[in-house]
Amino acid sequence: MGAADRQYCAPPPKDHIDAMSLVSDSMTVFDRRAVRRHRDRAAAAIGEFGFLTGHVGDQILDRLDDVRRDFRDVLEIGGRDGALSRRLVGRKGIERSISCDLSPAMARLAENGVAADEEALPFAPGAFDLVVSNLSLHWTNDLPGALIQGARVLKPDGLLLATLLGGDTLHELRRAMMEAEMEVAGGVSPRISPFTEVRDAGGLLQRAGFALPVVDSDIVTVTYENAFRLIADLRGMGETQANLNRDPRPPGRAFWPAVARHYHEMFGRPDGRIPATFQIITLTGWAPHESQQKPLRPGSAESRLADALGAEERRLPDRPL
Repeated sequence: MGAADRQYCAPPPKDHIDAMSLVSDSMTVFDRRAVRRHRDRAAAAIGEFGFLTGHVGDQILDRLDDVRRDFRDVLEIGGRDGALSRRLVGRKGIERSISCDLSPAMARLAENGVAADEEALPFAPGAFDLVVSNLSLHWTNDLPGALIQGARVLKPDGLLLATLLGGDTLHELRRAMMEAEMEVAGGVSPRISPFTEVRDAGGLLQRAGFALPVVDSDIVTVTYENAFRLIADLRGMGETQANLNRDPRPPGRAFWPAVARHYHEMFGRPDGRIPATFQIITLTGWAPHESQQKPLRPGSAESRLADALGAEERRLPDRPL
């Protein structure tokens, strides 16, 4: 599929959120063998379907350029063909970049590729100055554990910069599939993988032991000629469903035409194209180090807010409880 078949829409302003909330314990949601098969299958033509990872990779590089320090050794988790790793070498002092991926077929495409599970990284503690992950960690069953693995291989004051798909991703396709399945089968089954919610992602970095954690969310909207084009892209990216509780039976012949019709009826635009939403959640955190900023203890301020604002400070009257 050529680039002309996809069109990006202007994103809304970013929503910056501090990482403060906690998430529930991990569950086994995905069939990791199916995830690996899908990525193995996509490896041969992954260069033709790297538009989304390339776009988000540009944002990762922009964020990295804003960091006022250099890095030497980098690990990319879920690196596919190593495209981002290749772009990192020579940037910000980076001399070595290793790309690991669950798929052996993907890892073979990278210059320094390693076939490895994100939840059990085979690297020594403190081996890297920087860990990046571009739209891959949403396929892990134990996301907190995968982040802990990332923290383990970082040197003190090392940086983690990771993106993953969020809960608003493909909400249009999810709705169209539900309507189509109700029409042709009289019921619904899970056909799109669940994604992390921003409100749940907040505590992930803290649970993994990162300092100065920040989570933010962005929306990328791509328009397509029809739903069949979108499905072809998802397959080409290796992003098709791998739920453990998925229905193993293929849908009937009437299912996909019904999906395309409902998609267009509910979300079609005046120009005849349909939108596909991808919510991008970005996690940023630092391996703890004594040189990092620490929050001040309550009551330690040396000046008053009223003085800074040039205002008069007045005490409120006491009120009975």
